[in-house]
Amino acid sequence: MDIGRVVKWLVIIGIVILAWKVLLPWVQQQKLAGSSTSISTSAIGDDSCAGQAERASEAWGSGLAQFANPPYDLAAWSSFREGVETKIAAAEEKCSCAAESCEKVRGAMGDLRGLVSDLDSTLRNGSSAEGFVQRQEQIDNRINEARDLQAAGK
Repeated sequence: MDIGRVVKWLVIIGIVILAWKVLLPWVQQQKLAGSSTSISTSAIGDDSCAGQAERASEAWGSGLAQFANPPYDLAAWSSFREGVETKIAAAEEKCSCAAESCEKVRGAMGDLRGLVSDLDSTLRNGSSAEGFVQRQEQIDNRINEARDLQAAGK
């Protein structure tokens, strides 16, 4: 075998290894990112009572971290609070029916509204924030229960 052929084989083997080590994981990651995006998009498109409640709860949970430690930007807090309260109102409006799932969501949204109000007082007064995570978890559990009831037609 001459040296030219050996170099060609080394280049081909190098390309195969590169494709296996770099390109294959990248393609798999792109597939996973595409499937999770479609799941998120379908959840966002859910205009049901429980779907609206989930959006309100997610809005609350996703932006809360910026207010975990002082100093607090009260202008940003006010804007964030208003956005969450708007989503709560949308969920309450969507859940005006007499079904058990609607009642459960309205209760959860009332609890979320209370949680927002309590954190507002905490931030403005500089008092200790305790029990907020557990309260949020209870609200999320009630929304999940409402989702299950909704799926059962209740």
